[in-house]
Amino acid sequence: MAITDIAVYAHLSGADIEALGRELDAIRADIEDRRGARDAKYIRRTIASQRALDVVSRLVIAASRGKVGWTVGTVALSAAKSIENMEIGHNVGHGQWDWMNDPEIHSTTWEWDMAGSSAQWRHAHNYRHHVFTNVLGMDDDIGFGVMRVTRDQRWRPFMLLQPLQNLLLAVAFEWGIAIHGLDAEHARATTRTEKFEQAKLLSGKIARQLAKDYVLLPALSGRRWRRTLAAGVTANVLRNIWAYMVIFCGHFPDGAEKFTAAAFEDETGAEWYLRQMLGSANFDAGPVLAFLSGHLSHQIEHHLFPDLPSNRYPEIAVRVRALCDKYDLPYTSGPLLRQYLLVMRTIHKLALPDRFLIATSDDAPETASERRFAGPHAIAADGAVGRGLRTALRLRREHRR
Repeated sequence: MAITDIAVYAHLSGADIEALGRELDAIRADIEDRRGARDAKYIRRTIASQRALDVVSRLVIAASRGKVGWTVGTVALSAAKSIENMEIGHNVGHGQWDWMNDPEIHSTTWEWDMAGSSAQWRHAHNYRHHVFTNVLGMDDDIGFGVMRVTRDQRWRPFMLLQPLQNLLLAVAFEWGIAIHGLDAEHARATTRTEKFEQAKLLSGKIARQLAKDYVLLPALSGRRWRRTLAAGVTANVLRNIWAYMVIFCGHFPDGAEKFTAAAFEDETGAEWYLRQMLGSANFDAGPVLAFLSGHLSHQIEHHLFPDLPSNRYPEIAVRVRALCDKYDLPYTSGPLLRQYLLVMRTIHKLALPDRFLIATSDDAPETASERRFAGPHAIAADGAVGRGLRTALRLRREHRR
């Protein structure tokens, strides 16, 4: 149940893992040395374009009289909200643009256009999730506390409703993120006063967000306020579903592994890199789809370098994939629809008690450990090139056939 020894699971020697870590450090250093005016221009242009799209879409909604105009405006508004949430808010919150020393585009000052507080999200996401990625009992993002996505999570009767919970989470994803961030802050708070202040911070943000989306902007439309209100609600739901889909496809398809706390003990920087590579998944995307997903189609690269500019992920991905080939590691990726269907299969399957499941708890598509390689088809972790995890998985499949 979950990986307890990353080196054994990866079929790499300690020397190989440290060498991999040095090569990833070199990629980081190279990007840091080369980032500059091009990257600053990118984020400023992205912010300006997103704001223009937001304004134009609202004008189309307000000015058009037919369903076609409303639909076009609403879809454009949902795209503007998605870009603000993912390519701007999420990435600015990671500190990807802090090196510019621009107070308006800084992780400590940016407040994104959604219900949750950016400050609370940064602790829950940047620290709890990105430091302890997929470590059971430490990463709160494993199922977000409401979903069973690995057999390491104990089955309970209410999980029979998991398919319905999944739909509700998709539609109301921004609210799930808001509550998730508050829960993380409450866990960190040591006094009742601190907990109250955190709840006050979130309630204030929610009040401002609701007033903007559902009171002020509709009111500015005068007699057509119902049209504007309906567009705002629809755009928020579409944004929520898209953000949910991107996040789930990066964390819960087959190949995104989970780890025990024992695997995290005395972890080196190189082992942390390896855990990020094994615990994340990409989906195939061209420039437009990558941009609309906040470049989280490159979830592996994002988890390796969460504070490097997102526009650099495509070029980083080429180098990371080459390292996976060199060290015989899987590079988990696939078409968006396929990754999503794998996630849905896991969510629906794990809604059932374990007695109804077929694969073992160490050798299931969504739950694996180094014990999956026990037996006559095991490969020694000798660190030889071409004898890493990718080869081990291939030989295991051949053995089973």
